Amino acid sequence: MIAFNFNSVASVLVEDGVANQLGSTLRARFGAERPFIITDQGLVKLGMVAKVQASMDAAELAHAHFDGVEADPSEAVVLQAVEAARAHDADIIVGFGGGSSMDVAKLVAVLAQGKQQLADIYGIDQINGGRLPLVQIPTTAGTGSEVTPISIITTGETTKMGVVDATLLADLAVLDAALTTGLPAHITAATGIDAMVHAIESYTSKLKKNPISDGFARQALLMLGNNIVTACDDGNNLDARRAMLIGALLAGQAFANAPVAAVHALAYPLGGHFHIPHGLSNSLVLPHVLRFNEAAAGTLYAELAILAGQGTSAADFIRWMDQIAIETKVQRRLRDVGISHNDLPMLAEDAMLQTRLLVNNPRAVTLDDARAIYEAAW
Repeated sequence: MIAFNFNSVASVLVEDGVANQLGSTLRARFGAERPFIITDQGLVKLGMVAKVQASMDAAELAHAHFDGVEADPSEAVVLQAVEAARAHDADIIVGFGGGSSMDVAKLVAVLAQGKQQLADIYGIDQINGGRLPLVQIPTTAGTGSEVTPISIITTGETTKMGVVDATLLADLAVLDAALTTGLPAHITAATGIDAMVHAIESYTSKLKKNPISDGFARQALLMLGNNIVTACDDGNNLDARRAMLIGALLAGQAFANAPVAAVHALAYPLGGHFHIPHGLSNSLVLPHVLRFNEAAAGTLYAELAILAGQGTSAADFIRWMDQIAIETKVQRRLRDVGISHNDLPMLAEDAMLQTRLLVNNPRAVTLDDARAIYEAAW
């Protein structure tokens, strides 16, 4: 067996309603006095941020927040959040929301100290000098960003860059199922399938697949697959919501160590050019990448089908994923989200630029392959 290294967050707290006691948790665990919350305006308008702030008031913490995070956050958003954290003299950073808020929180925790500039830390293992304490609280069950050492930032109109460094792993990830009960079914479906993609691609990752990531991926797929339809049909089912959160976290731990591949590579251009949410982008191309990869990863797909009780072959596994998309009513064709057939060559060319991801795919992908996958998805 090849040698490997497995990194993860220091601590995970799973408790329904625990976000309402966040202030006392921060004080007890970190000795925090001046927490700074990174979030988005949607959660502010829903009153979810106010509940967290009330817990900090109760703990007599001098808190502040930044709510300017948007989907696919830009460098400008990151720098605004950094300046706000410095102005507050923050002693701990709290990411509260979806993957975008948690990705920004990671970078703010590093950059608020002023030891490095954002441009200096793009790439792999470029962070020097540590960071502020970091707590991550997801409000969707999808990205797994609360347990990954990765932050993706939009650097141009359609371009993105990543910071990948173990320093970005949080000190504490908090899973509170009560925070996700109001999530609409279509978002639950897209983010849940996104998490399943993380588990699947980690399990078949070409270069860094290992027994520990495999264990996380398998358990993640079970929890997600057994609960996603229930979570979509009954958004107030706390058992299903909690299972989805834990499943997404486990999938995040898996792909943080055995990285994702062609599904993500083909999904990124959909978000970059057409601003399709990341989870939906993954869902749109997933079955077609699975069929493409079957020649190289069929045995592994069959193992996952058996694990999930969905048959004994790769074809059975792919049919199961198709059935989940149908039952959760997620959009299934590129044409359904406004993509023209004329856009497919451009998307294929952009996908081929995602070499960081494509090297992990179990089957090599050519430009013609990428075009054919988009054609099948269209």
